[in-house]
Amino acid sequence: MASSSKKKTTMAKLTRENRLRERRLDKQAKKDARKQAPAHHPDWPGDTLTATTGTGQPASETAVQALADA
Repeated sequence: MASSSKKKTTMAKLTRENRLRERRLDKQAKKDARKQAPAHHPDWPGDTLTATTGTGQPASETAVQALADA
C-alpha cells in the first residue's frame, strides 16, 4: 500500500505541542535552578556574622581592610 503524502497533523496541533514543550522546558529549568540555589540564603536576618562579599571574603575582613587602607 502506498502512503498518502497528505499532512495529517494540523498547524494548530503542532503549535499547541510546541507551546507545551516550551512550558515543560521552562518548568524544568526553574526546578533545576531551585536545586542549584544554596539551601542557606546569606541575606536572611541573623546571618550578619557569616555574610560574605562578592569576592568570597567575609564582609568583616573587607571592612577591616578598608579601614586599614584609609
